[in-house]
Amino acid sequence: MQTMKTKVAIIGSGPAGLLLGQLLYKAGIEHVIVEQRSADYVASRIRAGILEQVSVDLLEQAGVDQNLKEKGLPHSGIEILTNGQKFRVDLSALTQGKQVTVYGQTEVTKDLMQAREQAGLCSFYESNDVQIHDFYNAPKVTFESNGTHYQIECDFIAGCDGYHGVCRASVPQDKIKTFEKVYPFGWLGVLADVPPVADELIYVQSERGFALCSMRSETRSRYYIQVPLTDHVENWSDDQFWEELKNRLDSESREKLVTGPSIEKSIAPLRSFVTEPMRFGKLFLAGDAAHIVPPTGAKGLNLAASDIAYLSSALIEFYTQGSEQGIDQYSEKCLQRVWKAERFSWWMTHLLHRFETESEFDHKIKQAELSYILGSTAGQTTLAENYVGLPYEIKPLDHLKHAS
Repeated sequence: MQTMKTKVAIIGSGPAGLLLGQLLYKAGIEHVIVEQRSADYVASRIRAGILEQVSVDLLEQAGVDQNLKEKGLPHSGIEILTNGQKFRVDLSALTQGKQVTVYGQTEVTKDLMQAREQAGLCSFYESNDVQIHDFYNAPKVTFESNGTHYQIECDFIAGCDGYHGVCRASVPQDKIKTFEKVYPFGWLGVLADVPPVADELIYVQSERGFALCSMRSETRSRYYIQVPLTDHVENWSDDQFWEELKNRLDSESREKLVTGPSIEKSIAPLRSFVTEPMRFGKLFLAGDAAHIVPPTGAKGLNLAASDIAYLSSALIEFYTQGSEQGIDQYSEKCLQRVWKAERFSWWMTHLLHRFETESEFDHKIKQAELSYILGSTAGQTTLAENYVGLPYEIKPLDHLKHAS
């Protein structure tokens, strides 16, 4: 077995793990990334595409925002379609100029991977039998890669390996508490090289169920419709999808909708999930390893980014200033923001989707609530503040001394 030593072992090379690695690199802190999947698989995963301004700022601080600046689509509002009418929520006007940026998670991942490769940083892909050990005392990571067995001795382990990863699963059951809500439907999503139906996202509450008209660029669109969990993607042809989407849109949007062959088509179940705490000795959970939100509120990637903002700052303070304050506060700070995002995502999901178990009375109440929100400046402001992202502090790296 080959033994290596580093300061931080990062498990998982999704956006959370890669962003943490990039920020540690910028601060001069040694680290290694261990990933079970291949680099091609990681780079090709289709995920969300809405970035809060604080996430954009963090990517800029990490030095990986060049493509984002060139290709990202700033959005100052969203549209909500209900009862056949569209209402625009002016995010910028309601939040003192804040906005969101449309830029796919796939592109964020590729940008981070490219920066990591250019810097010549150590990453192990296609790692087998990844295990973490003794993370309350002297953390170690063991795995096999390309026929060689490795043991990494480190100060800390960052569990950025997703919902099904080994890190959370390695925590003793009496040390962890989980909270979960599984929704009785999924999103059937189609990615297609067609121009978006509108300049901004359209969230649809209809009698036939929820729909979302989104985009990845000015020439690539991402559309979703609510479907039962019992549906299978192979039973949906492209023509059937487009027809059902049209049935949930208003007449103007139906006329503008450009259809085409799907590049990718999948059904994603909706789940709310939170782990408490997010720190176990010298093991930190971040991103999907610690929490899942339904995509309705566009919070998944952004919550992962805020976790990494807190974690990178805590680790940099530890190595440069000898302070454990950030480490000790990591879980509490993250969870305060996580639960607020969970609430918003649950609320948006409940408000815009049709539940099989809801009565006509329930449905009318939801329509009345949505009508009130859209007709009230206070109601729209609440929606806008949560949608653009609740604030949190990002400490600039240049305010910290580089590690020796």
